[in-house]
Formats: sequence, C-alpha cells, structure tokens
Amino acid sequence: MENGLAKHPPQSPPQTVNNTIVQKNGTAILDLSQTAEASAKSKKEDAFKSSHRFLIAFLTLLIVLKGIAVYLFTSGFLLTRLVLESKAECNTPPIHLASSYTPGTVDSGCWHPKAFDKAVVIIIDALRYDFTVPFQADQGHDSPRHFHGGIPLLHDLAVSQPENAVLLPFIADPPTTTLQRLKGLTTGTLPTFVDAGSNFAGTAIDEDNLIAQLLKAEKSVVHLGDDTWHSLFPGYFEPELTRPFDSFNVWDLHTVDNGVTTHLLPLLQPSNASRWDVIFGHYLGVDHAGHRYGPDHPAMQLKLQQMNAVLTRVIELLDPQTLLVVMGDHGMDSKGDHGGESDDEVEAALWMYSKTKRFGRMSKDTLPPPPTAKERPVNQIDLVPTLALLLGLPIPFNNLGAPIREAFIGPKGNDYQSLASVNALTSAQTRLYQNEYAAIRKPDAFAMAEPNRLYLDAFDSWSSRSLTTSWRDMAQKFADYQASNLRVCKDLWARFDLVGMAQGIVILILAFANTLGFASCTQGDLTKSARRCLLQGLLGGGAGVVIGITASVIAPSLGLLQTTSFAFALCISLTIFFNIYGTRDLISSLIPHSVWSQACCIFTLLTAVGFGSNSFTIWEDETSLFFLASSLLLALSAVFRLASPSHRHAALAHVFVILTSLRLASLSRLCRDEQMPYCRTTFYASSTTTTSAPWQLFLSWIVALTLPQTIKSFYQRSQNYTASAPFWVGFAFQAALFLISCYWTLDAADDGNWLAGSRLAGLDLKSIRMYIAQFILMIAAGAGSATFAWMAPCFGVERGEGPDGNSPQLMLHGTSNLYGSQYAVLPLTVMLIPLLLVQKPMGQLALALTSLAILSFLELLTLLQRVPRTRSSPQRHTTSSPQASTSPPTPSAKQLLESELVASRPPPSARRALTTVFAPTFFAFLAHFAFFKTGHQAALASIQWDSAFVPLRTIRYPWAPLMVLLNTFGAQILGALVSVSGVLWGRPYKFVGLSPHNNESDTVELGPNKTAESNVPSRGEEPDARHKDRREILSDCTRALLTHTLVYGALNLASTVLTAHLRRHLMLYRVFMPRWALSVLGSVVVELVGTWMALGWGVGTVISSVAGVFGW
Repeated sequence: MENGLAKHPPQSPPQTVNNTIVQKNGTAILDLSQTAEASAKSKKEDAFKSSHRFLIAFLTLLIVLKGIAVYLFTSGFLLTRLVLESKAECNTPPIHLASSYTPGTVDSGCWHPKAFDKAVVIIIDALRYDFTVPFQADQGHDSPRHFHGGIPLLHDLAVSQPENAVLLPFIADPPTTTLQRLKGLTTGTLPTFVDAGSNFAGTAIDEDNLIAQLLKAEKSVVHLGDDTWHSLFPGYFEPELTRPFDSFNVWDLHTVDNGVTTHLLPLLQPSNASRWDVIFGHYLGVDHAGHRYGPDHPAMQLKLQQMNAVLTRVIELLDPQTLLVVMGDHGMDSKGDHGGESDDEVEAALWMYSKTKRFGRMSKDTLPPPPTAKERPVNQIDLVPTLALLLGLPIPFNNLGAPIREAFIGPKGNDYQSLASVNALTSAQTRLYQNEYAAIRKPDAFAMAEPNRLYLDAFDSWSSRSLTTSWRDMAQKFADYQASNLRVCKDLWARFDLVGMAQGIVILILAFANTLGFASCTQGDLTKSARRCLLQGLLGGGAGVVIGITASVIAPSLGLLQTTSFAFALCISLTIFFNIYGTRDLISSLIPHSVWSQACCIFTLLTAVGFGSNSFTIWEDETSLFFLASSLLLALSAVFRLASPSHRHAALAHVFVILTSLRLASLSRLCRDEQMPYCRTTFYASSTTTTSAPWQLFLSWIVALTLPQTIKSFYQRSQNYTASAPFWVGFAFQAALFLISCYWTLDAADDGNWLAGSRLAGLDLKSIRMYIAQFILMIAAGAGSATFAWMAPCFGVERGEGPDGNSPQLMLHGTSNLYGSQYAVLPLTVMLIPLLLVQKPMGQLALALTSLAILSFLELLTLLQRVPRTRSSPQRHTTSSPQASTSPPTPSAKQLLESELVASRPPPSARRALTTVFAPTFFAFLAHFAFFKTGHQAALASIQWDSAFVPLRTIRYPWAPLMVLLNTFGAQILGALVSVSGVLWGRPYKFVGLSPHNNESDTVELGPNKTAESNVPSRGEEPDARHKDRREILSDCTRALLTHTLVYGALNLASTVLTAHLRRHLMLYRVFMPRWALSVLGSVVVELVGTWMALGWGVGTVISSVAGVFGW
C-alpha cells in the first residue's frame, strides 16, 4: 500500500464495532460500505444541484429572449426624434427682412433688433397657473385653498402695469417631467416617447438650443438650482458663479430654494452686473411641497409666499435693460404629482416683466390676465423664439414654437410690422427645419398639405408686400401656418418603425409559447428537458448571430444591433419551440382539461383582452377584485365536496378569512384623474395630498402587533413552530415591524411638526428615522437572509416507547408541512420586512392583509387536495392463472383504511392542477390586486418617489431606485415569491416504507433503532425514491412559477399588441402607454424575482436543507 497507514508496523487484528474497523491503539478506519454510501450521497447531491443550475440557466435564457423582444418593440415604438445637427447662424436670416434693419451682429440683434441686454429666467418648478391668479369659486370649491393668494405679485403687476408685465397660461407638452420640459424650453421641440423614460438619466442636448446660442454669442451664462440642467448642458455655465443642487430629494423643501436665493440676490447687485449676461435660477420648493404634501397644504402656501418675497426683492434689484421671466415648467395634479397630460399637470404659468415698457395687448379686452388657463394660452415652446429674438439671438434651428405676440406688439398694441417680422422669421426657420427633416424622413404628404399651403400663401404676401395685405394680416397668416404645422407635428411626430415593433411581437409570442409548452407539454422531470433545450437553444443562438451579422453586412441599412438581436432571439426561440412541441400530442397538451386550469385561462384571457378598452384599463383596480372573488367561488364549490365535516368547516373558515381580507384591503384606494368624481381616495389623508392621515398610523401598529402572531398561529397549527421559527418569527420579525411603526410615527411627527414648542423641537427626526430604516434593512438583509440560508427544517423530535412498552420509538412532529413551513420564512417574513418599510401605513395594511390571504389560501389549498376523485365502477380482477380463481385474502383493517385514503384523494393530475396552475394564477391576481391597494395605478403620477429617501438623505445609486422599485412592485415581488408555495405548503416529506396515511399526518412514528437518516427503502421499492421526490418537487415548483409568469406574460403580450394597434389613439399617452410600461416592467420584475430568488435560492435552499437532515 502507498498510503500513510501502510507505513505503520503490523498490529494485532482489528476489532469490528458497529460496522467500523477499530485498531487496538484507537485508530479508526471507516468501513468501505460507509465510504461508498457517502460517495453515493455526494453524487446525488451533485447531480441535483447540477440539474438545478441548468434549470435556472434555461429559465434565465427565456427571460433574456423576452428582454430582447421588449428591446425590439421599443426600438420601433419609443422612437427618438431625429435630431438634426444644423445650427442657426447669426448672419444668415432664414428670410429676407422687410425693414431697413441690417442683421448679422449680436450687439444690435442677429435677425431682429434686440430689446434687452440681459435676462434673469426664474423657473419655479411646478408653478401651476391657478397658483398665480385670484381665487374663483367653481363647482365643488366655494372657498380658497392653500395655494390661492400665495404669490399675488405676478397678477397684481400684470394688472397695474400691463406695459411692464404680462401673465399668461403656459401649456406644457406631455410628458410633464422636468427634464423633458427643459428640453422643450431650450430647443423649442416636442418630446418623444423615449424621453419620458429618461427623466432621471438625462444626456446632453446635442441639437441647437438657446444655451448653445448664448455661448456662441460669448454671453456669460449662470445657473443656480436644479442640477438637471448640468446633465443637459455640461460645461455651458460659468463655473465660478454656478451652483447646482440635488433635484431629487422631494423631502427637502428648503435647501435648494435657500441656496438659489443666497447666490442670486448678490449677482443682481450693480457691482456684479458685468459678471453675467443671463441667469437661470431653478427653484424646487413648490414642486417638492406638492410631492410631499399636495397643493392644498399649509406648506404650499408658505413656499408660494417665500417665492413672492424673493421675486419682490429681485424686481427691486433689476435694471431697465434686464428682462425678468418667471415660469413653471409644468403643473401638478390634485395630489402634487406630475408626469401625465391632465389639465392640472400641463397648465403652468408664464410671467414676463421689465422696468421698461415693452409689452402690449392687441385689444383692451385682453389687458387683464386670463382668469383661467383655458383662455389665451401659449405653448411652452413659444418661449424659445421669444427669448431668442428679445435677446438678439438667432432662433434655434429645430424650433417649432411661435413668438409670443404680447412681447412684440408694442406697448400701445399696434406694432404689427414688428409682429409680422418676428412671425415671418420664425416661420421661415421652421420651414427650413421641415425641409431638411423631410429630406431624411419622408412625411405624410397629405398631412403636410395644409401647412404647406398656408406657408406659401403667407410667403407670397410677404414677398410682394401687397398694399391689399396689411401687416396685421401677414402676421396672422404666418401665425396660422405655425399653428397648423404644430398640430401636424404633434400628430405625426413619432414615426413608428413597424418592422421593429413586429419583430418584438414575434419574439414575444414565441417566448410565451415556449414558456407555455415547457410548463404544460413536458411531462415528468423538467430538469432533463431544461438541459436539452438550453444546450440546443444556445447552438441555435450562435447560428442566429452569424446570420444576423451576415445580413447586416449585406444590407447595412438593417442595422447591426437590431438585426443580430432579432436573428439571435429568433433562432433560439425556434430551436426551443421545435424541441418542446416536437411531439404528436401538441394540441391535447395545450388544452386545459381540469376545471381549475380552464377557470385560470378564462380569467387571464378576459383581463388581457380588456386592455383594448380605455375604460376597462382606467377601472382595472375594480376588475381585479372581481376575478379574485370569482376564483374563490370556484374553490367554494369544491369545499362542499370534502368528505370530512371538520375539513369542510376549516375550509369554509379559510374562504371567509380570504374574502374578509380582500374586502378590507379594497378600502385602500388611490383614484386616477380619469375616475373622478366617481372615486374617493383613501390611501392618503385626502385626494389633494400625498401624506397619510394621523389615524392611519394606528394601522401600522396594528400590523406590527398582529401579523407576527398570525404567522405564528399558522406554524403552530401544523406543529412547525420549532427550530429557528420562534426566534425569527416571534422575536426578530416582531421587532422589525415594531421599528417600522416607529419610523412612520417619526415621519408623521416631522410632517405635522408635532414637536414644535417642546423640548424635543430641535431633534433631527429625519436622521433618526433614516438610521432606524437602515437598521431595519440590516435585519432583513443580514439576519433574515442568514437565518433562511442556514436554518434547519421546522420539525420537532420526541422520543417515546413503542406499543409493546419496551422498544424505543422516535416521533417526528411537523413533517406534513416540512417544505412549506421553511420556505414561507423567505416571502412572508424576510422579504416582507423591506416591502413593509417602504410602504405608507395604508399600504402596510394592504400587504399584511395580502399575506393573511396567502396563508389562508395555502391552508385552503391543502384541504382542497383531499377532495375525493370521481368514483368508478368496481374493478374486476381477471387472469388466466389458475390461482386467480381462488378467493383473495380478506384485507386487514389497516389495509382497508389505507386503500380508502388513497381512493379519497384526487388523481395526481387534479392535484397538480391545483398546486401548479390554480394557486400561482390566484397569487398573480392577488398581487395585481395588491398593487392597486398599496397606492399605485398604471400612471406615472402614482409613483411614490419619496420612498427613495426612506433609508437615505440624498440620492445614492443603486439604493434609491431600488427603494422605489420595492415600493412600486412590492406586491408583484411578494406574489412571485409565493408562487411556488402552493407546491411546497402542506407537502409532506415522503418517508419510504411508510403508508400514505403516515406520510401525510403531522406526526410520523419511526420504529425501534430507526432514525430519519436510516430511512432506507424496503425490499421491492425503488432505491432512488427520495431523489425522484426531490426532482418532482423542483419540477412542480418550476411549473408553478412558469404558470405565474404566464399570467404576466399574457398581460404583457396583450398590452404590447393592443398598444401597437392603438398607437394613434387619443388616449395613448394617458392610458395605453403607461399600462404597457407597467406590464413590461412588472413582467420583468416577476420573472427575475421568481427565477433567481424563489426557484433559484428559496426552493434550492429548502430542498437541500431537508435532504441534509433526512439524507440525499
């Protein structure tokens, strides 16, 4: 022998003790049989983990394919506007001027005589027009609200000094997000769909714009405030004078505003007049007050009063040659949010002021400011040519706006030659841009016919300057052309790439079909099919890459990235498709045979096709409750078929608990603007604020006190409140929820200023609750993850005596829910902690009730699996063997009991339909329902951005976006994690050699000298029974997860197809596109969480943990 043991001198013969060879000197050598057994266990463990990894890899590949489908569709649907590189030049007017004025110099004015040397542009973010005008009683509001009368300066000066000041409604183009509005306010262009998704990740503006023209004219430009400007115009501003501030901390109402004022007022002093030419000051306090409290709140009144005082001081320091512009970039809705296209969101205010008389009106009737935003509005892009011409700059090349006539009509309101000149210059510049744009992208000739006719008519009048055409008429003709052209551009601006959209839809359909086929068509062990589909699919993908690159080289116009992506995804999808569906039972395998599967298909289909109706989509939060209640009615019909009265009563109790939880959760509601006045918001204190009512804090404390005890009671019922469960559920989880309630109590105290006048008034409540939130997240991410990863299965062990009173007996408690009890720790405690933390109190109650509904549904599902199968006629035993004629032996009482139990259980196909189809579908609709009940809607304005600052003071990536993600998709995350629980909950550990009755009972009795680890199969049983059971559990969990994702996939597919079909619909921006975005993002989140967290980490950990105790 070559090993170390052979080097020792021969010893006396070893003794054998308990199958182990022991030397006399105490050195032990393991028996070869034990070594072989350990090797076999290791091989089984390695084989299972390898299969598990291949399964996760294949599901990840399906996610990648769906991601490629979304990319292809968005590349055709969310097109960016074609940006032309041409720049307007100072010495090249777009049209021959009518006057004797000589253009070409910045000092006097490039195209038109300039009116001002300098400008101070103050943006009060979210300054809605009705904030600036006196209160007028309307329907439903008989008394002023907090935002009325807070900033009277603008209206008062416009009335008392109409030649010095003008106040107008300032209409924004949706989406009403700050970054897109700044693009429009500096370039004069319309936003596109893709801009809406880049509000918080802006890139530098490359096209011609006001800031670039100022820089080209060697003007000193200073920026103060919102740092969004620096992502759009990097390096454009004077570095020594510019002061950017963080723009995303909506909790902070004062830092940005105080900083802007501190640096703005000194710059306006005469001693600093030579240091700047144009100042942009962007205040955020009004916007943040709206986000935090809503417009009808004392904090809003205080901010408006502060702005009024600041503007009063600015006017005092203003010199006669400086133009003051005050404007809102957008408005806000009744809750203080923005992003959509409702009237309150698009109706901002514009105020221009000069100590020199420069402004006029065309009639005396228009001298006072419009009382509402519906009268005499101007487009926000109209400010671009107005500012450019007033400051003597060329109009940016891509501009579509028109000059604001009050700025050029003259103080007496009769300077029509000036108005006609600026209208002609702007129209001619727009015409140049349109011609260059049309040379690249062919517009619809029919749609452009009317603007072309109007321009030619106006140009003919301008060129001939006929005595029959007055300056006023010429100004009107050019204005008519600009208005008509703008309407056409708004209708046809985004030219959809139908090929790209079709490519995305094709890949999405194939991905859906492959997911459906893998979940329903493949029988038996899914891990083997996953390995085969993965390897063959990757081979097909390699061929697709070659095909895509070759096609893009042959036809460069196709585009390398898009063509290669489509070919790659198509080849993989087709390879998997033919691999899965390459059997003769294709149609029969896709048809749902059980009533559970049929009901799930009907509910999903009805929801999906409803997305073609804007009214259905608007009231989607109500329809989700209907589908949940309908599915429970189906379950209720099965409850009455239970054989045992005790089981029926228990099942009825669980149905009652689920229905009660859903009804209570439905009391939480956030209304869309389109639902008014038939809806009342209860999620917040009122429909005009985004803060919780003080009484809602009690809901958070109720959740903290009752939810852990509720979970504990479910564990105790199945005797699984053992191992780490008492510490984690009874102590750590309870403590975390208590701290969450403390956090939201401190938040309410800070919002309501509860400590004012007390000794604790100086406490920094924001810092205290921020540290509490960080500690809570540490409990979940640190202690919670470690507990779940290392916890032992939740079962109890008791030693006793056998029936004869002499032989010892081992009793195991809680084995009937061995898998489910351990797995439930992940979704219902560990992950629930951060989800509850980022929810407001009403959202916490909704999630807690959802968790209670989940637990009750799991118990109900366990009972429904005992519904007896349909009885068949007695079996006849026939055989040609002579022994068959003899009478069979009389069965014992035990055998009769076991045969009756087996007969009373439903067939495996029905039980599988319950756990892998009905349960995950129910969880999908439950998560869909909870999404709305946690204060969300399929609208950008419902996003609770303040959740980003729950554990943070300022924006920190990636944590701030992660908090918003947890808040927005918390219900979907919880649903994805519990999607596999239907398979695991109530699934007993199969002790080989025990009767089905013993396997399914809460307590399992093992005979003398027999432990769980020695639970070996008896003679005649398959040696790999436990290994097959583990694979069956993994396969069923995979089917359940895939069914869950299929619900979201169906909604995503339907929303994508219907959005493409309704791409020209009037409600596209407001209804269909936000719903499509929610479907896409929700589907991605669910699939990632379900695949990696639920199936990859959760199920894998539980199976390995149980196998580690009971053997591989």
